[in-house]
Amino acid sequence: MTILTIATKPFDDQRPGTSGLRKKVSVFQQPHYLENFVQAIFDSLAGYQGQTLVVGGDGRFYNREAIQIILRIAAANGFGRVLVGQYGILSTPAASCIIRRSGAFGGIILSASHNPGGPHGDFGIKYNTGNGGPAPEKITEAIYQRSREIHSYHIAESGDIPLETLGTVQIEDMHVEIIDSVADYARLMENLFDFDQIHGLFNSGLFTMRFDAMHAVTGPYAHLILEERLGAPPNTVMNGTPLADFGGGHPDPNLTYASDLVAVMKGGFLSPDFGAASDGDGDRNMILGRNCFVTPSDSLAILTDHATRVPGYAKGLAGVARSMPTSAAVDHVAERLGIPCYETPTGWKFFGNLLDAGSVTLCGEESFGTGSDHVREKDGLWAVLFWLNILAIRRQPVEEILREHWARYGRNFYTRHDYEGVDSTRAQELMHDLRVKLPGLRGKDFGSHRVMEADDYSYTDPVDHSVSTGQGLRILFENGSRIVYRLSGTGTEGATLRIYIEAYERDAARHQDDTQTYLGSLIQLADEIAAITERTGRDAPTVIT
Repeated sequence: MTILTIATKPFDDQRPGTSGLRKKVSVFQQPHYLENFVQAIFDSLAGYQGQTLVVGGDGRFYNREAIQIILRIAAANGFGRVLVGQYGILSTPAASCIIRRSGAFGGIILSASHNPGGPHGDFGIKYNTGNGGPAPEKITEAIYQRSREIHSYHIAESGDIPLETLGTVQIEDMHVEIIDSVADYARLMENLFDFDQIHGLFNSGLFTMRFDAMHAVTGPYAHLILEERLGAPPNTVMNGTPLADFGGGHPDPNLTYASDLVAVMKGGFLSPDFGAASDGDGDRNMILGRNCFVTPSDSLAILTDHATRVPGYAKGLAGVARSMPTSAAVDHVAERLGIPCYETPTGWKFFGNLLDAGSVTLCGEESFGTGSDHVREKDGLWAVLFWLNILAIRRQPVEEILREHWARYGRNFYTRHDYEGVDSTRAQELMHDLRVKLPGLRGKDFGSHRVMEADDYSYTDPVDHSVSTGQGLRILFENGSRIVYRLSGTGTEGATLRIYIEAYERDAARHQDDTQTYLGSLIQLADEIAAITERTGRDAPTVIT
């Protein structure tokens, strides 16, 4: 075989976002586009020659082709070994697990997470470091800068590697090991949770569940762990076969896009006791009870409250962390437990420093992501197993556990309104004008809401003391309510404007109120202050969670 050096020209749109580089499939299929970015990753690193790289993805369209390109470039650049998930499949948390278990130098994960797939859908690539977590900003910025000046890449002249067959093959001096995508992750879960206790829950004949894999990466993981090892009945897992286009669906586990599961859970006494879903790459989760939705913020709080009753966390928690837009539900639990609670910007990499430093054990964000120090990514199936362990201990309905939690800690009414595909220029102008407006809002009354503070959130990392600015526009009211505005960096078309609205209620008599009704005045106020309808031309959000 021969190593080729291919002349190329830079692309000007390869700046990674909070979750790597995401574009339409057609963009990645341009000649040299993926090759340039992969070479830019390697050019930005040092000391990887002879080391191990982990590669895998969520199985979406172009996943296998991209892996073949990455393998040939990795061989040409001197990696000694690459571990690849069978069929090119690795959930994001499983990839993190394998990076950590194998002592790999790092990993390349191919995913656009919860974004649609297929030939006209989205594709993504990100680099994870040796701790198993997403690359920090100093690395992603170096990758971007290199992508702007790159003029050649190195690639081995080799045929495609068979990704279906477990075993080892070779490209140049590099060993390519095709590994079981599920085995290591399943063993890790078995060490964290009481599988015998959960098995007993399923065997009781008094408990049923449905798990919606959304034709995404967690299907094989859920079939093995839930149905084979834990004894859940066949067909507990729905949409369990990974498809390149996710069956034409949108693999985002929320009330809008996981509508099939939501409908199943609203069937009254005929509904399963427990429902859950995960997303395209397996790092997000949605939790449902019969006729009951558990917000991600409440889920994090309940997991924190029960952690010491679960084997993997029986020794106690060092602390917890949540992203700034996530509700303060977990703060109340942390205060009662006497453990630190950190507030970070959105993006799992900010949790990574706290986890590596041993400052926190559990962490989560409102965008359906929850995790712990077992890996350095959020982990959808882990959260589902955590809930199953709690249900096996308490033997109560999800709704009852949720209501008892509110009675003890109070309820943080919380909602997120997403305006997807907004014209990028309009969205940026809206945020700019609102940012300019913030100082003048302090002390202003809006009905019963008086503004205590209005700012553009910034964060100083307590571990490495780095400063991150421009992390979201906040309006904080004296009554404890708040409104937060952010532009999401996970889409590939236009901009997604996200509005987060929260109010705390201690009175248990109000805990049964409908969330959108309870927050109605704040929802209207959020629109008025930012002139959302006027500026975007939208009279309603695309998604409400």
